[in-house]
Amino acid sequence: MTHPSTDMPGKQPEPRQAPAFSVLIVNYNGGAYVQDALNSLARQTHRDFEVILIDNASADGSTDGLDTSGLPSFTLLAETENHGYAGGMNRGAPKARGDWLVCLNPDAVADATWLDQIAAGIARHPDTRAFASAQFDLSDPDVLDGAGDAYLIFGMPWRGGFGRPASELPGEGECFSPCGAGAVFYRGLYNDHGGLDEDFFCFCEDVDLGFRLRLAGETCIFLPRAVIHHVGGGLSGRASDFSIYHGCRNRIWTYAKNMPGPVFWLTLPGHLALSGYLLARSAMTERFRPTWRGMRDGFAGAAAMRRKGRAGRKARAVPVWLLVRSMAWNPFRMSQRRVHVREPDPARPLSGSSASEAL
Repeated sequence: MTHPSTDMPGKQPEPRQAPAFSVLIVNYNGGAYVQDALNSLARQTHRDFEVILIDNASADGSTDGLDTSGLPSFTLLAETENHGYAGGMNRGAPKARGDWLVCLNPDAVADATWLDQIAAGIARHPDTRAFASAQFDLSDPDVLDGAGDAYLIFGMPWRGGFGRPASELPGEGECFSPCGAGAVFYRGLYNDHGGLDEDFFCFCEDVDLGFRLRLAGETCIFLPRAVIHHVGGGLSGRASDFSIYHGCRNRIWTYAKNMPGPVFWLTLPGHLALSGYLLARSAMTERFRPTWRGMRDGFAGAAAMRRKGRAGRKARAVPVWLLVRSMAWNPFRMSQRRVHVREPDPARPLSGSSASEAL
């Protein structure tokens, strides 16, 4: 027997409640990695999520015949050109219905409790609106792939703990910004800040957004129990000319665009000295050409990036001393890719509203 409410003339079905999480995957020729990533999401113990796969005009058939039957909701956005990671994320975010945007690289797989652990972290930190996942090397669980992104005050970012022993995994605490492979952003926050900068295309676009959020008074909490396993360079190549070029160019742009004036001029000699050292070191390997091209184009575009970031720097919501406390000061920590996670800073003002109320 039909329920009486569905027989009423003009009665429309109630809209489906929005999920807590929208998991966004940006793919470009991801091959078999893509299905593995989706399979890991199908095994999630937390079921209140949707998956949006943004395909940047892949030519390898990696989105053909995907098995999405185990997912609560799945949407494929098939783009006709490669927008890069930044552009792909920015095209997926407006389609998201979840309160939180959760990034997952197509060359990563998530532990079954990943989303549950993110939800628990949000509940523990109701005034935090950005989180970082713990990343392990997919081929070797005894090796870290990352524990949030770290930032040297001289303008050098790195993935904290990359390639270090898994025993160095830090506890829960504050990192500079989330690595895009497993980043979590409150959707309203991501949209309010314009998402990722598409001029970056890929590499350091996550650090740039994290820096902009820092300027706005936001923090990022690293969640050691929210675990993904990441190939790292599985699509672009860990040391390919493409990744070296974009990494070198974009780290200069991140620094020029976001560093507040007083700190920028004080640290610029150190930034130039470290850049010169990295260029000289690359001359001893086959990485010199892409390193040189990336630095050349980075410095050539630095003035334009400085102008582009002026509004964000002028609207800075935190004092300079509090901003630089979130950065690392020891270049040797960067050179050894050590983790840089610290206890949440009690001196920092609370950011935003209680975003955990959305869960």
